[in-house]
Amino acid sequence: MSGSQAARAYIGSFTAAGGPGIVTAELNTRDGSLTVLDATDALPDPSYLALADGLLYAVSETNEGAVAAFRTDTTPVRLAAPPVPVDGAGPTHLAVRDGRVLTASYNSGSVTSLPLRADGVPDAAGRDVLRHTGSGPHPQRQQAPHAHQVLPDPSGRWAVSVDLGTDSVRVCALTDGRLTLHHETALRPGSGPRHLAFHPSGAYVYVLNELTPTLTVCRWDAADGSLKPLTELLVLPGDNTNGDAYPSEVVVAPDGRFLWTATRGEDVISVFSLDATGESATLLTTVPCGGHWPRDLAIDPSGRFLYAANERSGDVTWFTVAPETGVPVRGGSVRVQAASCVVFD
Repeated sequence: MSGSQAARAYIGSFTAAGGPGIVTAELNTRDGSLTVLDATDALPDPSYLALADGLLYAVSETNEGAVAAFRTDTTPVRLAAPPVPVDGAGPTHLAVRDGRVLTASYNSGSVTSLPLRADGVPDAAGRDVLRHTGSGPHPQRQQAPHAHQVLPDPSGRWAVSVDLGTDSVRVCALTDGRLTLHHETALRPGSGPRHLAFHPSGAYVYVLNELTPTLTVCRWDAADGSLKPLTELLVLPGDNTNGDAYPSEVVVAPDGRFLWTATRGEDVISVFSLDATGESATLLTTVPCGGHWPRDLAIDPSGRFLYAANERSGDVTWFTVAPETGVPVRGGSVRVQAASCVVFD
């Protein structure tokens, strides 16, 4: 790429919907553009990805549920070992922490911890599963637990899981590879929490709700692993409480000045400004996501470019973030059928 600087991005997709699997793309770090290099369909429905220690980890969002590690020293990426079952159905998210890979399984409402071997490959031996319990008031979506996300907090002391089915966020300790429930925080009944993101300070958490288009701002105390809801804000302008809006992802700027959410039913990205502490969020505007059904949002490591994985239109759109306002300005898009996730090396 003449006159530019290049890095790598990896895009997940749903193979069952015609997606190519895991796509390797070249990232132009000067203008944020993506160029598809190659893809592999070695893993069914690799809907969510994570990079750690030179390996790419992916869930297989199938009823059987699995996780796999990929080597990134070739294009396309290649399986480092056969996929490992997570003992959970429909895993939708994963994260790596302290020599373990954690997965959240939506259909079974469970979180799995798998040890990593010395070469970084997940190992079924030592697998531990924490099964959520409970339900919520929504007659179709909350009859049972639906763990949608799990990730470590910034301190690395806790594993935090978000459950759409039980309207709650669970904080777990990970001791000798075992997940132990430490604290469960109830959110508003029927809100359907889907994903959360931490403020760079580590003092606040922003929970995006799917069953109502809202964002719950919470205080986070890493010392005792507690989450305290403070305010709940609409992510759409006016009094739009459309229950079919389906918010999907929340991302915080690396400098903590702005926050963005994606809403699939409205095909928009919402822009929030954050105060100096991160406690106060203000909705500034919404902009089109550049496609249809934005399942994922991602910010590049520099904080200059924002990406929307538009699942139903089959593309990934990139935006340049205006530094003074946080408003994303569309730059272009690349075709990826059934796109679901973007991560950067």
